[in-house]
Amino acid sequence: METIKVIDTLHASLDLALPEVVMAIGAMALMMFGVFRGEKSFKAVSWGAFALIVATGLVIMDQAANDITMRTVGFSGAFSVEPFSIFLKYMILAGSGAAILMSMEYMKREKLDRFEYPVLVVLATLGMMIMVSANDLISLYMGLELQSLALYVLAAFNRDSLRSTESGLKYFVLGAVSSGLLLYGCSLLYGFTGVTNFDALSAVAAGEISDATRMGLIFGMTFLLAGLAFKISAVPFHMWTPDVYEGSPTPVVAFFAAAPKIAAMGLFIRVTVGLFPVSDGIHQPWQQIVVFVAIASMVLGAFAAIGQTNIKRLMAYSSIGHMGYALVGLSAGTKEGVDGVLLYMLIYLFTVTGVFVCILAMRRKEGMVEHISDLAGMSQNHKISAFVLSMLFFSLAGIPPLAGFFGKLFVFLPAIEAGYITLVVIGALASVVSAFYYLRVVKIIYFDEPEGAFQPQPMALRLILAASAIFTLGLMLFMQVPREWTSFAAGSLF
Repeated sequence: METIKVIDTLHASLDLALPEVVMAIGAMALMMFGVFRGEKSFKAVSWGAFALIVATGLVIMDQAANDITMRTVGFSGAFSVEPFSIFLKYMILAGSGAAILMSMEYMKREKLDRFEYPVLVVLATLGMMIMVSANDLISLYMGLELQSLALYVLAAFNRDSLRSTESGLKYFVLGAVSSGLLLYGCSLLYGFTGVTNFDALSAVAAGEISDATRMGLIFGMTFLLAGLAFKISAVPFHMWTPDVYEGSPTPVVAFFAAAPKIAAMGLFIRVTVGLFPVSDGIHQPWQQIVVFVAIASMVLGAFAAIGQTNIKRLMAYSSIGHMGYALVGLSAGTKEGVDGVLLYMLIYLFTVTGVFVCILAMRRKEGMVEHISDLAGMSQNHKISAFVLSMLFFSLAGIPPLAGFFGKLFVFLPAIEAGYITLVVIGALASVVSAFYYLRVVKIIYFDEPEGAFQPQPMALRLILAASAIFTLGLMLFMQVPREWTSFAAGSLF
């Protein structure tokens, strides 16, 4: 039986949300510093933002050390902290910190070194942290919109680029539509139940309710999941992803590809498993939605990427496919399934961050290059980077014994146990198809006629790439450690 500690005072609730409070105050301080210091404050604000992310991580660590086994709910039930949210916050902070480090040299070189960039990353991170701790429809929307508004601006951060402004506009318009769908779903849930709290909604759904109320809950859940599917770029709400990835500045895309996906997936898990828990083999309506979205995302991600020539668009379709694989684990609705999703997202964070480090390194004297053909002969000019990038693509393809193989293994197994054999077979076939375009990149790196050498990588990028390579290549040697983390985090929801 899950132990829940309910906090009923504002002071104790603020203590519960101390990491978010620290992040919010720090963001305001950094913004004011940038305003008074001027445009030359980019480097100082960037390092300040990175230090703030580290400090927030330490606050979360202290919070976890004090009472990590108990689920604690504050702000009248709207905010929840447990090992699940704590684990996700660590991953979000890691992705955001890496994005800031990856962007410093690029932004300076492209003359985009404005202090608003790291402040926007911090504000988006704050929204993500609120999302994964949301225990109410209102706090869910607050966190989601705080994250989204910052991301819209980041997508169009290069004001002098037509592609960047176009991608920001597309992201904003389609994001507004998805927010409308999500809000409509929230209004249906509130209208048919009279409550917005997740625990109260779950209690209503589990009790004796009329057919009309149950139908209203199903429709509300459908629209709510449609809004969340947009945030993880799952089919059929994926249409923004390729254009935004191609048009946005590369460090912004690296940020989009990791931390926001983790936060949205965490919220996806909390909404589905939290509101309609699966028990005694009874399948819930949301599982059918998740199965459909997973199949559509895996298939489209596999086939649509085959003809891509721009590496950022390739990674966009790759991310669509990988969100589909993650949803395979969630479709089971069990603790093991959520455990597999958390491990998958951890592996995806390290892998995709490493890939984008290599994409950032695709720069010659005349400027950045983004075509896959520009990687030709990379093995002769940059042997270590070529090897690491190849291993990362092998991992994304799910080839053993790399980390990506274990990620897919641990999301497929719970789905098989839950009886979704067809779903797993489709996932395996989609994985085989996707291996084609990953291996094609490796073939270009090692066997095509060499292009010119890239410029040397900054030290920060080398360190991030090394961490990504060590995790991807060495996960099988210390698999027990992350498995214990993800199992403990997933268990706190059940």
